[in-house]
This record gives sequence, C-alpha cells and structure tokens, in this order.
Amino acid sequence: MSKESASHSVGIVQTHIVQLFDEHHPLALDSGAQLAPVQVAYETYGQLNAEGSNAILICHALSGNAHAAGRHSPDDKKPGWWDSYIGPGRPYDTNRYFIISSNNLGGCDGATGPSSIDPATGKPYALRFPMITLSDMARVQKALVDHLGVKKLMAVAGGSMGGMIALQWALDYPDRVPACIMVGSTPRLSAQNIAFNAVARQAILSDPNFNNGDHYDGPKPVNGLALARMIAHITYLSEQGLHEKFGRKLQNRETFSFGFEPDFAVESYLYYQGSSFVKRFDANTYLYITKAMDYFDPFPDPETAARVLAPIHCKFLVVSFDTDWRFSTSKSKEMVRILQNNQKNVTFQEVNSHHGHDAFLLDAPSFKQTLAVFLDRCYREAVGMEAPVG
Repeated sequence: MSKESASHSVGIVQTHIVQLFDEHHPLALDSGAQLAPVQVAYETYGQLNAEGSNAILICHALSGNAHAAGRHSPDDKKPGWWDSYIGPGRPYDTNRYFIISSNNLGGCDGATGPSSIDPATGKPYALRFPMITLSDMARVQKALVDHLGVKKLMAVAGGSMGGMIALQWALDYPDRVPACIMVGSTPRLSAQNIAFNAVARQAILSDPNFNNGDHYDGPKPVNGLALARMIAHITYLSEQGLHEKFGRKLQNRETFSFGFEPDFAVESYLYYQGSSFVKRFDANTYLYITKAMDYFDPFPDPETAARVLAPIHCKFLVVSFDTDWRFSTSKSKEMVRILQNNQKNVTFQEVNSHHGHDAFLLDAPSFKQTLAVFLDRCYREAVGMEAPVG
C-alpha cells in the first residue's frame, strides 16, 4: 500500500458480531415465519458525533459482507470491498461520518443464514431456513442501528443489490432516512435478470452433491456453485472490458488444444472466479439471496408507487454506469422517473466506465466527486451548517 493510500485508509479494523433477536423476541419475517436467534456481523468506521447525526449505513451486494473498508491484519492481501470510497478524505469521509456496514440476513459471513445452526435440530438450517426478503434484511439492519444507539441515519447507501436494500430502507423507515443512495441498482429485476438468477440456482440445485441443501457434513456442491458464479460474473462485466482485458488471447498455449480444456484466457479467468468463490460462499445462501432479489418490486404500478412514496421526504442520488447491462442506465432512469412523477428530490448521474456492472466497486473519479458533494450537503443539513459560498 502506498503512503498516500495508507493516509486515506481506515487502517486495521475488527468485525463484531451481535445477537439482535432471541426466542423471546424473534424476528418476524415477511413470509409469516419467525426466526430466532438472529445474529449479525458488522463493522464501523469513524466516530458517531455527540448529536448522533452523522451515521451512514452501507448495504452490500449479493456476494459482499460486513468488511467494507480497511484490513483485518497487516497481512491481508485485499482491503474491504468499498475501501477506495471509505476513509479519511474519501467520499465516505471517516473524519466526518460514522459508517456502519453489516452482513445481510441470509448471509454466510457472520449473519444468520442457511448455514447457521437451527436450535430445534442442532444442525445447519439448510433449506429449512425460511424464505427472506430485502425488507427482512433491512429490518435486521434497523435492529443493528438501534443497537448502536443511532436514532436517525444521515444516509443509507449501496451498490447493486445494496442499492435495492437502501431503497427498501427509505420506504420502510421514512422518518429514519433523510438520504438514499442507489449505485448501479434497479427498482426491480427485469425478466432477463430473473432468468439469469434462475439458471444460476438450477446449476446449484442440479449438482450431485447438493443433497437437498444438507451438504455441510459431506461433499459440497462446489461445481454447481462455481458454475452459478461464472454465469453471474459474465453479467458483471462489459463486452468492451472483456475485449480489452482478454480479447481472443490463448491461455498458456500457442495453438488450440483441439479438446475441451480452457484454450482462451477468458475461460481460465472465469474458472478462477468460480473456484475462488466456492471457498468463501455458501451455496444455500446464493439460492436464498437471489430469490429475495427476484421478489423485490416496490413499485409494481403507479398507484402503489404513489402510495408507498407519499410519506417519503428524503433526497435520492441515483447513479448508473454506461456499460452496465445487468442493471442498465434505463433501469436507473426508470427509478428516477418514478421519483420525479411523485415529486421526490432526486439527483441522477450516468458515469462513463468500461467496467460494466462491477464499475461501482472500482475507482470512478466523477462518481466519487458527485458522491462527496451529495454527502457534504446531507451532512450540512444534518448538523445545521450553512452551505459554502461560491
């Protein structure tokens, strides 16, 4: 890490785990089921001010976790997933803001999910875990925010699925969310996106080692999960980005193999993505979270949109990337139109990037500038400061 990067890093951080619901106070789910106990892993960066007015909740994407910034030890090879955006002097400026990041309900990295122990059986829930929604995830995050003593957030922000959860927060807790930031996100999955999720789930369900989800004490469905990840990863990249990085380059060979082993560099890249993913992610979690994304549709018609948006007074920042075809700019503009049709305060930016959907995770200077200005305005309003002149 360069000296400049180190000076803007949150440094060494620690993941905390807290139990938020128990058998006496279970979590009520949208499905009608109840869940207990429920624990969640979280990290915080910066300090909560005396007024408790500078807290920002960060919501992660499908395969993310609570570790959004910094490193857990000096030997960590990679920092948190949004590290270039969180830290002193960065858009999520930890000199000013108190940043909260948690693992989503249903996850496999510190939050209660299908791989957690079911107290009724003493074994992992597997597919006995109840179905969940993004609203359920937001409900757990609200319990965490309450636990941390934050009565009102300055903003809720997220990219991809995290942006959908941020929107859910604005809808479910309008008095707690003065600003909502959706990056590379969407108000609903398209039929094409649902189709990709369905194929990915089928890859997992068809694995001979899936065993109806009960694979924790035996062989795991690594081939199915790896294939699901490979399918999804293609949708996170743009054609331009793939061409610039790989083109038709062969992988460690000068001629075709005339067989079915990977000939092209892009094939090897996808195999690597799949094989590395299965080392850190649970196949059942993938099933549950993609299904929760499919269900998300807060504005099925104009009448419903008007009703659910009526009590909302927060500011929205909606950002898209021009080469993102998974959650395209057209989906972000659909979100903007819905908000504008209901007289809501919304700022929109399309960012040029050849990185496709993954662009929200990578350095994007124009987006960083927009984000920093938007958050500065939110902060000044939260603490009662006047806007700078000029």
